[in-house]
Amino acid sequence: MIPQVVIVGRPNVGKSSLFNWLVEKRIAIEDPTAGVTRDRLVQRIELDGRVIELVDTGGMGFDDPDGLTVEIDRQIESGLAHAAVVLFVVDVRTGIVPADMEVGQRIRRIGCPVLLIVNKADAPNFDPSAHEFAALGFGPPIVVSAKQHRNRGPLVDAIFERLPPPCADDPDTAELPEMKLAMVGRRNVGKSTFVNALAREERVITSPIAGTTRDSIDVRFEVDGRSFLAIDTPGLRRTKSRTTDIDFYSTHRAQRSIRRADVVLLFFDATEPIGKVDKQLAETITEEAKPVVFVVNKWDLYAADVKKREWNQYLRDTFRTMPWAPVAFVTATESRNVKATIDTAQRLYRQSHERASTSRINTVLRQAVEANQPPADSHGRPVRLYFATQVEVGPPTIVISASAPKSVSDPYRRYLLNAFRKELPFREVPIRLYIRGKTSDDAKSE
Repeated sequence: MIPQVVIVGRPNVGKSSLFNWLVEKRIAIEDPTAGVTRDRLVQRIELDGRVIELVDTGGMGFDDPDGLTVEIDRQIESGLAHAAVVLFVVDVRTGIVPADMEVGQRIRRIGCPVLLIVNKADAPNFDPSAHEFAALGFGPPIVVSAKQHRNRGPLVDAIFERLPPPCADDPDTAELPEMKLAMVGRRNVGKSTFVNALAREERVITSPIAGTTRDSIDVRFEVDGRSFLAIDTPGLRRTKSRTTDIDFYSTHRAQRSIRRADVVLLFFDATEPIGKVDKQLAETITEEAKPVVFVVNKWDLYAADVKKREWNQYLRDTFRTMPWAPVAFVTATESRNVKATIDTAQRLYRQSHERASTSRINTVLRQAVEANQPPADSHGRPVRLYFATQVEVGPPTIVISASAPKSVSDPYRRYLLNAFRKELPFREVPIRLYIRGKTSDDAKSE
């Protein structure tokens, strides 16, 4: 059992900054707006050779303006229920306030070690003010500044000292999941509901309120004894509708999640037409050359009115550059076809990491050229395609040596890609194609 270190406190004491600082990555959104963090953010890290899960939570005692206070509180309670160590964060600049005392009363009953962390002590002159927090009853505080990177070492040492003894089955390293899945789509298409179906628990908050999810949230789950990572992302809005810093951060994290992922699940609402945001996400997925499954959710609400083949054709007509992407029809609220969708994603992951033999690739290239000769170069001479080889996986990357690469037109390159996709084990995933001459300046790529 991997021990969890759970960060708690009232709003705006710097919990998310502390989380990012300990993880050494900018994962949680840091914003002065109270109540930005709603879901539990969990990150598996190594701390002095020990694997832990660091958990960021929403602010205690915050009345959410969208009516999600109960759901946020439930996420905090779930985090505390599994805590091995609690980091109780307070703000040195405000001193003790009633909300800090309320948090202290709440966590006192947990029965696990509690470290009192006095944050925002950006310079040593703040340190004397930290002593008043000892009145909260959790022993001498640890004074830090996540913003100025002050006293991280003593904090890490204190956490390590309070962790329970390691178990025999604890991992030696923060093992990587077999596959990372990014859930992307516009608001209210059911991404979080799908993630909860995978996790088999209320792991992330779901609600009909647009913009409920703000961070990208990593959720580990298992299928058939294999470990996977689902990345739930904020629902995106059209560019002109992004009016706050939170919208900007959410958009950035969704894009980063696509880059992190091995396979992307692009969600659509079966009751809504495809929109501009969907097309923008598809462009990002194409640019990153990620395998993708088109997931049509809420199918139970729409299946009686339209047949699957019509929605399938609708997707093909809209995303003409992605004819290879498979389509899944699901009802996440009932976990219908959720497992089948993950099986499809696994198939794409395997295809993306296949290697074709050089002889097979060149056989396909030769047959394609015999059936359809490449265009002539600028001097009217036939372009010769000498040799092809696969140089990379994830995505499969093929390099062709040619006499005049710049003369190979885009339509002919698409023709070659289709030939490779048809004959090689890459039928449902993007392929990167580079056409190169004798010098690096003579090259074309996709």
